[in-house]
Amino acid sequence: MSHIELTVLGGGNMGRALIGGLLRRGMRPEQIAVGESHEAARARLTRELGISATADNAAAIRHADLVLLAVKPQDARSILEALAPHLQERRPLVLSIAAGVRVQTLRQWCGPGVPVIRAMPNRPALVGAGATGIFAPPEVAPAQRAMAGEIMQSVGEVVWVPTEDALDAVTAVSGSGPAYFFLFTEILAQAGAHLGLEPEAARRLSIATLHGAGLLAHGGDGDLARLRAEVTSKGGTTEAAVRTLQAAGFDQLITRAVEAAARRSRELAEQAGGRSS
Repeated sequence: MSHIELTVLGGGNMGRALIGGLLRRGMRPEQIAVGESHEAARARLTRELGISATADNAAAIRHADLVLLAVKPQDARSILEALAPHLQERRPLVLSIAAGVRVQTLRQWCGPGVPVIRAMPNRPALVGAGATGIFAPPEVAPAQRAMAGEIMQSVGEVVWVPTEDALDAVTAVSGSGPAYFFLFTEILAQAGAHLGLEPEAARRLSIATLHGAGLLAHGGDGDLARLRAEVTSKGGTTEAAVRTLQAAGFDQLITRAVEAAARRSRELAEQAGGRSS
């Protein structure tokens, strides 16, 4: 990425995480410009990452090859419409991580001829272990797709999806997914305390188990059923627990939860004016 001139619009948690990931991968601070309206956030970027930031978004995108939109969805329209003449002049790739704002809407705000890609990272990107679903319309050039993929890979794994609607499923699986694992781990710790463990010991054991299971899953061949079977000895303790979960409809419950998240993602996109007619 030695040739990329990047502008990040928004210096919040996700913007900082991506900048940090890119710096760790060898991007130079002088390649990155940041547009950020809050003085405290600009000062933090300079102090922690050595990045220059400005409140002048037009100045920030002046030399950009890629503009990363990392602002709150409700702020995206005013920011992009104000920048539309500058975007149309240079036509950088706009890579949006603003949740729920659809490609067609982003194009309208940016103006004609500006290529747009959408990405949906999740919160573990803050520690470099993110999972990102990403979608590019057919007219986006392969080189621009590759550039967007490199940016998002700086904070974790990237999965390209074939349709924009699939990003609703990405939101439900990986975007909201960390909360599901946190909830399960929280309940696991409570169950351990109920069985007589000290609450702090139950919490530490549960968190370490979550962490270790994730490492095993990520470092292996991805065969989750095999990994589960390797832990589940016939007639043993794990089998008793798994059978109890399955008998209670655990599979169907998780499916309904993920479907509810995907449905809500579509609703929020429609409320934002993101779905085309």
